[in-house]
Amino acid sequence: MTAQQRIAEIEAEMARTQKNKATEGHIGLLKAKLAKIKREAIEAATKATAGGEGFEVAKNGDARIGLIGFPSVGKSTMLCKLTDTQSRVAAWEFTTLTCIPGVLNYKGAKIQLLDLPGIIEGARENKGKGRQIIAVARTCNLILIVLDATRPAMHKRIIENELEGFGIRLNKKAPNIQIKKKGKLGGGIDIIQNVKQTKMSVDTINSILREYKVMSVDVVFNCDATEDDLIDSLEGNRRYIPCM
Repeated sequence: MTAQQRIAEIEAEMARTQKNKATEGHIGLLKAKLAKIKREAIEAATKATAGGEGFEVAKNGDARIGLIGFPSVGKSTMLCKLTDTQSRVAAWEFTTLTCIPGVLNYKGAKIQLLDLPGIIEGARENKGKGRQIIAVARTCNLILIVLDATRPAMHKRIIENELEGFGIRLNKKAPNIQIKKKGKLGGGIDIIQNVKQTKMSVDTINSILREYKVMSVDVVFNCDATEDDLIDSLEGNRRYIPCM
């Protein structure tokens, strides 16, 4: 069974499971399993990016901005207008097939702009080399979503979902959860709630920790966290990137 088939199977089970107090732990467990499979996909895509033609672009300047959007929404035109780089512009879709960098000089700062190929729905499943594109986006200090005002407004949400599914958290702060391994003499799981947890039960927390085989830790909650927040903290590979 491929990773995408496993993901689809778990997502289907989550969809048909009614959420209530009795099923909280099970849903948390499914989310943890899903996150682990997606992490494997992210790692595979990151390795593929290193060898992907046109996708290996060295960082240059003080910051890096990635232009993300559907095909033919004006990313290449924007790059040409803001920098001295000539990125191919045409009336048809998928004109840009590689990652094209340019440098914007602004008040003494050098800002690297990346014109990334257009992504499509299903990019996180590697449609249209989507994983390679999003893997480059993970290296950016800012993501600029470029939209065509004449196209459906839902395009913005589709792009956000594709990035979210690849471990990018847009305009969010990392959850304030500390996971401290105990020494050799320590044992078991101690849950310390500096902020009362109203969004998940202790059983749910334990279910998620067991799925990650985390058995000897202090888990300190300094925020009212969700299952996704705890999973993100355990995964440790999320990228929290500002977005415009």
